Amino acid sequence: MKTIKKEKTFDAVKMMREIRTKISKETADMTFVELRKYIEKRLKSSDFKPIGE
Repeated sequence: MKTIKKEKTFDAVKMMREIRTKISKETADMTFVELRKYIEKRLKSSDFKPIGE
């Protein structure tokens, strides 16, 4: 039985790596306090809810 490979239209791994690289550049020189504020700001502007709330 032969398998037919389809061309990818979306590469989740590539997207995840690009996002991770972008965040790493934005937060590279931040202190812990600055990083917490950055995360809190990003969470407030998104539609995601933290677990347990």
